[in-house]
Amino acid sequence: MFGRRKDVDLILGQGMLAAGWHAHTLNAPGKFLLSAPEHDTPRRGRAYLLTDAVVSETARRHAALRPVLDEISRRALDEARIRPAPELPEPSVRVEPSREERAEIVLREVLDGAPDEGLPIAHLLTITKMSRPTLYRRLNDLAKSGRAVQVGRGRYKAPDHSS
Repeated sequence: MFGRRKDVDLILGQGMLAAGWHAHTLNAPGKFLLSAPEHDTPRRGRAYLLTDAVVSETARRHAALRPVLDEISRRALDEARIRPAPELPEPSVRVEPSREERAEIVLREVLDGAPDEGLPIAHLLTITKMSRPTLYRRLNDLAKSGRAVQVGRGRYKAPDHSS
């Protein structure tokens, strides 16, 4: 949960608190604000804890009844399949990069290969294995240095250098 107002912009992105995303007011487990490119105003929600065992059993029971996905869900699934995390080249000297250095390299490579519409934060979190605050800090640093651009709410890519 978010403890303070200043945490909202740090975790959700600059300007989100002013835009009405008052995540610091979420006061119970399972409460959330829906954040998606299709929603420009906050939508409050509440969810229940579903264990892996419950999810697996439900998926097994209903596998034969899979419905056709709506456009938003299909696009989200396609984005999640864009590409696996790139393989890191073997260094000539066996100096193992730290976990943070590897995540930084992966983040830069993924942003370099991102499509024009950018990659969503959820995709970047999955690929880099960074925490949400760390990812936002790194994206902010990369944006300040001209190595990343925000192309939409929660979507990032490397800048175009075709001039």
